[in-house]
Amino acid sequence: MSSSTPPGGAVPEPPLWEQMVENARNAEGERLQKVLARAGFGSRRICEELIEDGRVTVNGEVAILGRRVDVEHDEVCVDGGPVGLLPGLVYYLLNKPEGVVTTSFDTHDRETVVDLVPAEPRVFSVGRLDIDTTGLLILTNDGQLTQFLTHPSHGVEKEYIAEVQCGPKGVSHGALRALRDGVELEDGMTAPAEVGQLEPGVLRIVIHEGRNRQVRRMCDAVGYPVLRLVRTRIGPLRDTKLRPGQWRELTTDEVRALTRAVDQDATDTM
Repeated sequence: MSSSTPPGGAVPEPPLWEQMVENARNAEGERLQKVLARAGFGSRRICEELIEDGRVTVNGEVAILGRRVDVEHDEVCVDGGPVGLLPGLVYYLLNKPEGVVTTSFDTHDRETVVDLVPAEPRVFSVGRLDIDTTGLLILTNDGQLTQFLTHPSHGVEKEYIAEVQCGPKGVSHGALRALRDGVELEDGMTAPAEVGQLEPGVLRIVIHEGRNRQVRRMCDAVGYPVLRLVRTRIGPLRDTKLRPGQWRELTTDEVRALTRAVDQDATDTM
């Protein structure tokens, strides 16, 4: 046993100076219930109840009433989902049209997704859709939520409708089974997917991964190239009223549902 370990294997208390730094940070921050209320979780009293019920964590530790947080550095989660703390955060849902690139700047002077939403504050896309794919895309300046949504370990569902090249009988049962079970691509085997044939040659595909051009490559691998591809859902988000090129702001409830989906889908895919 190391000489620095106390008798009986007890974990030593952190050095006094570390406690002082942590206490100073807590004293200088904003009250947690105030920050949660500003983020749309209800009145301060409701937010206090969330804390008292043990549903709020700060940097991985269950928060207590009276806790203060540094909105620039602390990671706050409610029911396991990350909470955007900084004021001025925006969340846009865009129906990306064909021919628009998913980037902030294009060297070939093509129209980009950020050209379709307000210029200020500056936002970035959460994940990608290739130039020929249309459908739902999230743009935000919430870096923490973006990291959670795009990290492979969380695996938030994405749903697509794919029109594929095939004969009058549609996609074969063997190809559908292969898509569901996983197909071998150049960057490895895909995870199991939810796949159904809505009508001959029209597939509904739900994946948890976010590989480049994944749905197109999956369909190519089983011999049915994609002719048209539309993303219809991101986690709990769906909007059939948005026309191509249109966007809207997410509601507070939608942002909260999205953060909950991050944690739920991570649990489901473990």
